[in-house]
Amino acid sequence: MKSILIATTASSLLAILDLATGPLHAADVPGKQAKMSDLERAHRGTVDIDTELLNRAVQAPSQQAFFAAARQAMGAAPHASLAEVPAIRQAAQDHGITHLGGPMLGCISSNAASVWLRTDRPAKVSVVVQVAGEARRCGPVASTVETDLTAVVRVDGLMPGTHYAYQVLVDDTPIAMPANARITTAPASDMAGATRIAFGADFHKSGLWRPELMEWIRSRGNLAMLLLGDSAADDRENRVGLHRSDYLLRDLSPYWQQMAASVPIYAVWDDHDYFNNDLGGIPRGFTAADRAAVRSVWQQSWNNPGCGFNDEHEGIFFRTRIGPCDVIMLDTRFFRSSPGQANSFLGERQMKWLEEQLLACSGPFIILTSGTMWSDSISNGKDSWGMWDPPAREHIFSFIEHHHIAGVLLLSGDRHGARVMKLPRPSGFLFHEFEIGSLGAHEGPAAIGNEPALQPFGVVKTLAFGEFTFDTSVADPTVTFRAIGADGKALHTSTLTHRELTPPGN
Repeated sequence: MKSILIATTASSLLAILDLATGPLHAADVPGKQAKMSDLERAHRGTVDIDTELLNRAVQAPSQQAFFAAARQAMGAAPHASLAEVPAIRQAAQDHGITHLGGPMLGCISSNAASVWLRTDRPAKVSVVVQVAGEARRCGPVASTVETDLTAVVRVDGLMPGTHYAYQVLVDDTPIAMPANARITTAPASDMAGATRIAFGADFHKSGLWRPELMEWIRSRGNLAMLLLGDSAADDRENRVGLHRSDYLLRDLSPYWQQMAASVPIYAVWDDHDYFNNDLGGIPRGFTAADRAAVRSVWQQSWNNPGCGFNDEHEGIFFRTRIGPCDVIMLDTRFFRSSPGQANSFLGERQMKWLEEQLLACSGPFIILTSGTMWSDSISNGKDSWGMWDPPAREHIFSFIEHHHIAGVLLLSGDRHGARVMKLPRPSGFLFHEFEIGSLGAHEGPAAIGNEPALQPFGVVKTLAFGEFTFDTSVADPTVTFRAIGADGKALHTSTLTHRELTPPGN
């Protein structure tokens, strides 16, 4: 896979926007001349549409020819893995493609990180980093047919808060690396200072071919990027081969390559990268085997620190620590049942797991994510907690208050747009929700919902990502939220103290 240098200044960044964001042509639909939106085309995801997305970035002819062959092959085998389609390996060999995806960083800590790579054939993957002036080699880890040609190499023995250049090798041969690829470790748990973490949702496929936000996420020094759903695969239902094709398209985006090789990615799914719009659980017409197959593709396509109840192959949720934050990313799709049933959003076991994790958190802040909104004032609460499972939401909020769990920040996506919400409690305490579904600037509901007094900020049809800056150097640690737009400037800024995020005592 070849990488493209991406400029880091605002002027040079804006100079390439026409290439990345120019309008798509009308779809060739017999008898219709109406132009489809980017989002509609991403959901439709034909060979022509996916190829058109690929060519929104400058691509070498070899890259174009490879994807054309690979996309045709996966279209003809919509339930296959990449490793099971010989035409993909042959196309990679024919066109000089050394690997199919990555490197993608994940699982950052103060002394380690993980590097994900997808090879074009079963191979051994190693990572070399320069530590104290010496080359340290980690691995090899085998990519296999069973892992669909993916390998995750753990790089450890690093120092806190330090930048490291690194090189990935496949069968001892160095691959071409994205410009500025580096590992940046988290600060030590007792190290006071400022830490930035970015987040957002709803790239969909077309958003991954816009460079603006991904470059700012990288260049602003974010320690990690949290993706809350609808990130790459679009409406593929049980056609897992086309899920894989969408992830292959993601990994061919030079803008994604540049960000993922230097900013660790943490991801959970929502409806479009699960099965299809608003679907959860085992959708009607599908089977438990279909759901398991979609989960398997997900697990192989990301570099997360955990994947639900892994021994039982259920769910994709996880908890991790990033700098001063405990991060709990929930799965609001896999376990869904009908509204009105107990724990119909998370399932009983995931709810119990969440209680245990909340009590085990030790950092001053907790990021708690949901694929869909915690609050109900946008779009009449469509697919929100309050419309689907209000008793479960009440249980979670009451649990946090009862156990005096401090520093909780609620994140969500799904409703296209960028918004900040306040959720008042009978005790007088306020929960704060940051709903950033604006990574692709797709069409969505109104910016301000039906409770404007509880919504300090809202924009739609605007590219934006969320960013938290945590400052633990002060007596009352603070978190500053910014919604960062395509020009790298803040559309909205607000700051909360740890004390403000602490429920009142019993």
